[in-house]
Amino acid sequence: MEEKKGIIVLKDVKKYYLLGLTEVKAVDGISLTIRQGDFVAIMGPSGSGKSTAINLVGSLDVPTKGEIYLDGHNISHLSESDLAQIRGRKIGFIFQQFNLIRNLTAKENVMLPMIFQGTDELERQQKAEELLKIVELGHRMNHYPSELSGGEQQRVAIARALANDPEVILADEPTGNLDTKTGEKVMEFLNKFNNEGKTIVMVTHAPDLALKYADKIYWLKDGKIDKVTKKTNNQWKEVKE
Repeated sequence: MEEKKGIIVLKDVKKYYLLGLTEVKAVDGISLTIRQGDFVAIMGPSGSGKSTAINLVGSLDVPTKGEIYLDGHNISHLSESDLAQIRGRKIGFIFQQFNLIRNLTAKENVMLPMIFQGTDELERQQKAEELLKIVELGHRMNHYPSELSGGEQQRVAIARALANDPEVILADEPTGNLDTKTGEKVMEFLNKFNNEGKTIVMVTHAPDLALKYADKIYWLKDGKIDKVTKKTNNQWKEVKE
């Protein structure tokens, strides 16, 4: 069987910060490949580098050293404006805090990313309505975030992440602010989109979610990959990256 193409590839990527006179090695030499259609989880204790790693994977940050490839193109040293254009087309983001704009309705929040890609207004409206219906919020599209529950806000965030039909959805603790039942609903939507061909990369503190939904887990420790596990025939095995 032909191997799926690598959409995002990190090669010996490092991200160091200066905290006063101390150098903090948030990510310290990570190499990984995320392939088309994967559902990847990134796990590890607090301070292991998970959030920095997903920011690098999503081109929200640039590496101190190493190379990052998106669809075969080296994006490690692009300008912020070029990175923003690539992110807008290729990657959708879901955050723990939802990050909805409070004075925009659910529909307007979903429409927003399409403005930056030059989509005309009628198409933006139609696409936003269609996506909100897919996440079962067609009846709430004209409500503001303050009028929505946490679970509804996260579903709006999922619809917004899909607005430009990205290849990859990055989810940073997507169930972190939700109760168990609501979190499960959000995960079912992510699983649905993965089954339809979207690539999902998720940071989570919840091993039960990673083990249930992901097909590959990168376990981070002290800014490095401690181990990689992969699910084959519903069995998890440690693999070489």
